[in-house]
Amino acid sequence: MSKSTVRAAAVQIAPDLTSRAGTVERVLNAISEACDKGAELIVFPETFVPYYPYFSFVLPPMQQGAEHLRLYDEAVTVPSAETRAVADAARKRGAVIVLGVTERDHGSLYNTQLIFDADGSLALKRRKITPTYHERMIWGQGDGAGLRVVDTAVGRMGALACWEHYNPLARYALMAQHEEIHASHFPGSLVGPIFGEQIEVTMRHHALEAGCFVVNATGWLTEDQIAQIHPDPALQRGLRDGCMTCIITPEGRHVVPPLTSGEGILIGDLDMRLITKRKRMMDSVGHYARPELLRLIHDARPAHPRETANPDPAPVDAAPQPDEVQDA
Repeated sequence: MSKSTVRAAAVQIAPDLTSRAGTVERVLNAISEACDKGAELIVFPETFVPYYPYFSFVLPPMQQGAEHLRLYDEAVTVPSAETRAVADAARKRGAVIVLGVTERDHGSLYNTQLIFDADGSLALKRRKITPTYHERMIWGQGDGAGLRVVDTAVGRMGALACWEHYNPLARYALMAQHEEIHASHFPGSLVGPIFGEQIEVTMRHHALEAGCFVVNATGWLTEDQIAQIHPDPALQRGLRDGCMTCIITPEGRHVVPPLTSGEGILIGDLDMRLITKRKRMMDSVGHYARPELLRLIHDARPAHPRETANPDPAPVDAAPQPDEVQDA
């Protein structure tokens, strides 16, 4: 831990539901605004680029085809012009940026988290290990290689998306790697008020259990966007509220009041000394652990659809020369 204080920003804004380029522009504008306020770490909502697939929550499967295909067209490849633009912004402003994207990898989409370090390098690309409920028709599954804590300019960082936080072993995998700052994000504008309440409980609990800071960002939808997603007022109720953008200390407290409605950027200073203060009392992967009784087995290998047991055969040599034939 090198920095004693880190200024963090959690961004709650609406995407552009019509284009990837429009959402990227909003990301870059928010980076500038947060950095102008001194932010060294900026966290954006879940799959913010191009947008979270809200349609999958309110449309039956037979009616999702057109929107799912449109998401394929708007999805992000890594690397791409979009990721390079964010990397350039991170480098120019000297900020660590955590961005959620829907990533396209050939014929599949994934819920992907990207951590760009302050020098513009991509410190981590990970995929949500299990999409939730309606999301399983949209995204594929990630693997254990993404459950990794990385060193950044602001400290040791780990990241999980949405209900991955209800998988205690996924959280423990990051805790055991001694994360200092946990980046988290949820879609926001989903389910209703109970979703925001659950997010707050979950974020505060992880901060306490891990002895780390949590910076969580949720998204926002305008009334026009909600009407665009579905015209039925009854179903539109499922596309409101559910926001809880917050910054939590290792003692489970809000650094600043959370943002639960509207657009905005939370700015909070992380006093990194609080990590040791918390862990002196309870280090769940150190002096409070009992690894001889309970421990995690984590398969951190990337999952590939094709593995080769032997290298490809060497190319066949050209026909032997006359001297070689005579020697034989």
